[in-house]
Amino acid sequence: MSTPNTPGAGRGRAPQQQPRTASARPATPPRTGQQKAPQQARQAQQQRPATRPAGAQGQQPKGAQQAKGQAGLVRPAPKAKVRKARLLVSKVDVWSVLKMAFLLSVALGVITVVAGVLLWTIFDVSGVFTRINDLVAEVLPNQQQVFDVKNYVSVSQVTSFAVIIAVVNVVLLSALSMVGAFIYNLASGLVGGISVTLTDD
Repeated sequence: MSTPNTPGAGRGRAPQQQPRTASARPATPPRTGQQKAPQQARQAQQQRPATRPAGAQGQQPKGAQQAKGQAGLVRPAPKAKVRKARLLVSKVDVWSVLKMAFLLSVALGVITVVAGVLLWTIFDVSGVFTRINDLVAEVLPNQQQVFDVKNYVSVSQVTSFAVIIAVVNVVLLSALSMVGAFIYNLASGLVGGISVTLTDD
């Protein structure tokens, strides 16, 4: 009999193979690098839009800041160009000239009457009439009747005289203005009239 320690016995028998169990084969580790790479890329894409507006809000471009600064300022209104218009007065309405001359002459007549009464009052208050009376008395000492200027130049006489002058002025100025307008129309037909230049202030 051969013992198991002999070389013959070892050659005749095949070595026993151990059973392959599931625990014996090491499990392959999961490829974490390949799986994490897409996740990190997605996270980076999600984070980039969120971080860009924050940076844009923190640091605005100089053009936007200047535009905001200019929007707060009040710009002065542009100066309008002065416009000029050259016109020619070729004809004058006689009736309109007559009405305007009549109104102006009436106003001048009222001023004449008021000025006459006012002057007479000033002379009377200042003593001009009294001095004139004294002067006449010295020049004509043998005069039987006392001379008084107010008997010849009273306030009523001055007022009536001023009114007469005012009425005459109204008639004359109205007639002369009408005749002047008619003459101007005749002359403008020959010469062309008066040239006038109008501008905007």
